[in-house]
Amino acid sequence: MVDIHCHILPSMDDGAKQYSESLEMARAASSQGIATIIATPHHKNGKYENDPQAVRQAVGQLNELLIREQVPLNALPGQEIRLYGELAEDMTAHRLLSLNDTKYILIEFPSEQVPRYAEQLFYDLQVKGYIPVIAHPERNREIHENPSLLHNLVKKGAAAQITAGSLAGAFGKRIKNFSLQLAEAHLVHFIASDAHNLKARDFRYQDGLDVLRKKLGAEYTYMMTENAELLLQNKTIYKETPVHVKRRHFLGLFSL
Repeated sequence: MVDIHCHILPSMDDGAKQYSESLEMARAASSQGIATIIATPHHKNGKYENDPQAVRQAVGQLNELLIREQVPLNALPGQEIRLYGELAEDMTAHRLLSLNDTKYILIEFPSEQVPRYAEQLFYDLQVKGYIPVIAHPERNREIHENPSLLHNLVKKGAAAQITAGSLAGAFGKRIKNFSLQLAEAHLVHFIASDAHNLKARDFRYQDGLDVLRKKLGAEYTYMMTENAELLLQNKTIYKETPVHVKRRHFLGLFSL
């Protein structure tokens, strides 16, 4: 299986601190059935900036370590890019990384809101041949209060990635239930770990898949994992026609 969102590279953001921790995370991922990880350190989020060359170099060093330690896992380059105004231009100028150099770009919103310019920026990206993949929309306060914001973006061509830990209840019952609502409404297309470490932010990949299987069936769960494989090959993913989710008031707190 493929994990398209993971903070496994050391000393680049709030994920792994050193290569020994990256190695522990890799072993844990392998035990979850994950064979490929796209390493996606935070970028342009106000705290971390990781240029493409540095990410590629760190991925190469991690893969050398995994081969040496005989861990059956392959790492690939990517970024989790915070939405900002010049994103489309920087993508065209190769100042940013898509997911494994495909047409798919992992983009996160500020935790409290969906910027008003997101729709236009996503349109600009799609005109250039890219597909925005919205990271963990289930943990965005404004989307939780107004799911039609996500519906509008998905209907116009964006995709979205749900976090395995959200489905497994790691962020609380409210986010778990909302995650399932988004899945039922065909508003998410990938499941990923967004793992940062093996303590507070573990992979929980199989736990998330189990919840999906029980609630939405094996066929739907297979589609979510197959989409990650299709992304890796730069192919068109499976998407069902999105439907609306009823507006729910969000009271809980969460973190990215």
